[in-house]
Amino acid sequence: MNGEHIKETVKQKYGQAALRVLGGEPGDCGCACDPVSSNLYDAAQTAALPEGAVLASLGCGNPTALAELHAGEVVLDLGSGGGIDVLLSAQRVGPTGKAYGLDMTDEMLALARENQRKAGVSNVEFLKGEIERIPLPDASVDVIISNCVINLSADKRRVLAEAFRVLKPGGRFAVSDVVVRGAVPAAVRRDMELWVGCVAGALEEAEYGRLLTEAGFEGIGVEPTRIYEFDGARVAGGDVMGAFVRARKPLA
Repeated sequence: MNGEHIKETVKQKYGQAALRVLGGEPGDCGCACDPVSSNLYDAAQTAALPEGAVLASLGCGNPTALAELHAGEVVLDLGSGGGIDVLLSAQRVGPTGKAYGLDMTDEMLALARENQRKAGVSNVEFLKGEIERIPLPDASVDVIISNCVINLSADKRRVLAEAFRVLKPGGRFAVSDVVVRGAVPAAVRRDMELWVGCVAGALEEAEYGRLLTEAGFEGIGVEPTRIYEFDGARVAGGDVMGAFVRARKPLA
């Protein structure tokens, strides 16, 4: 199971999810099942959003509520899907700020741009690309968010290095992700369905912190937000949890 195989499987699954949403159905896929994706946003947050953005919410957290976004900031969402976190970020940074969404799946980009059109939001731009190769200049972003996507990458070291590159000095890394406490057996790592379901590809908590440190980040914290109890978690042999992962690029 190589990186390209993982990438194509993820792209296929999330493309199918986007097509379901475009057809008016919930965007359920491997990672988008209870208890992972349920009750992450309150009604007040989503009331002004298009239904398609809410139906396509496939994350494991609500990074926009935890990232403490400020007016005028530039935000980048890695793996933006149907655009819910990008649209919420755009509200928080206001007309003087900007929210980018990055996704590799054509169907998700089409859905996100349609949701942007319906929402009438102008300070948003959706980019096609991979989170391992972010199509933005060095030091161009104030905050990076992501919602249950980094765990899907087969090259997380590259993802974190790219995040560090595009952040401005003092910029913030503030993502929701699936994190494991305890070792994931090799058999689970090889299981493609569990990988797309956000279990097999999840980093162990201490490993996440180590990779962030190696990338150059400081002020690293991993804060559990949910502990999951479902078949994949029991197979993994330890706690599988939704977590808010934060770090900062040094000013110097």
